[in-house]
Amino acid sequence: MESAIVIENLHRSFGKEEILHGISHEFETGKIHGIVGNNGSGKTVMMKCICGFLRPDDGRILVRDKEVGKDMDFPEDMGLIIETPGFLPGVSGLKNLKILASLRRIADEKKIRETMERVGLDPDLKKNVNKYSLGMRQRLGIAQAIMEDPDVIILDEPMNGLDNAGVREMRELFKSLRAQGKTIIMASHNREDIDELCDNVYEMDAGILTKVR
Repeated sequence: MESAIVIENLHRSFGKEEILHGISHEFETGKIHGIVGNNGSGKTVMMKCICGFLRPDDGRILVRDKEVGKDMDFPEDMGLIIETPGFLPGVSGLKNLKILASLRRIADEKKIRETMERVGLDPDLKKNVNKYSLGMRQRLGIAQAIMEDPDVIILDEPMNGLDNAGVREMRELFKSLRAQGKTIIMASHNREDIDELCDNVYEMDAGILTKVR
């Protein structure tokens, strides 16, 4: 089976504290990979290394056979939502996504509108993002992660702030993305999300990644 992401002997420390302890793993293409673990276990740090936001102290990460930090600073065909999505507060959701899309010019306005509707947002809503609820902000974050139709999607606690209906809608969305052949790595504290969505499940404990299912 082809691997979308290959991690080899990944180490990362902050000061004298080693956060990631020699992680080696391959994430298969076209599956949803769930990662569980306590806060501070290293989940988000590993995701930031995969995305190129943090550089490993040792080891390497390949995304689609290209090494992050060597062949590219950031993986090109990747969408992500890590920690709290940051948006310009004084403009609408549509305007925020149009500004982000202008950086790479992959998603046009039609695609952005379709994506907003796909995550349950009205693209014509004039309300500025600073008036959005937490759940609306989360939906907007998911929209920016998928609007450029990336092959690999990194989702750190993607259900944060969503009500029960929103959680059900996003679960169906992620299943549809998998059906399109996307590779998703998702960290979640919600066991139901992990059980319902994930093909493979891993536990991060004190910087060590172990497959549990």
